[in-house]
Amino acid sequence: MPILNIHLVRGQHDAERVGELLKRCSVAFAEGLRCPIDRVRVFVTEHDPALYCVGGELVRDSGAQAPYFSFIVLQGRSLEDRQQLLARFTDLIEEVLQVPRAQIRGGIVPVAPEDWSIAGQPASLLRQAEIEARRQLAAEQGA
Repeated sequence: MPILNIHLVRGQHDAERVGELLKRCSVAFAEGLRCPIDRVRVFVTEHDPALYCVGGELVRDSGAQAPYFSFIVLQGRSLEDRQQLLARFTDLIEEVLQVPRAQIRGGIVPVAPEDWSIAGQPASLLRQAEIEARRQLAAEQGA
């Protein structure tokens, strides 16, 4: 279920670096959530420099680099796991694409398991045991 989308300006980064970023983010996502890598989806959406604005200026005019990423996870993942992923994806974008850290933004989109589909079935049914184990762990840690 984990899905990561990284938004970049078209033409600012070569394909080899972007490919490396995709692979390394996939591994980081699987490790960070302790899930099989075959569940992970990572992709880049590229935007025309004339259609990307940073600080009120079109990137085509300013040349600014300002990657943005967002990732989807099922509700119930710990705050610590989510914040570690925010930091790790930022680290990877900074390192692989050589973008100034201060220009990178990211966010999390939590989705209720009953609102997510895997092969047409609600994740709340297909991943019921995993979801319950996370709930129990969170309750134990909160106690």
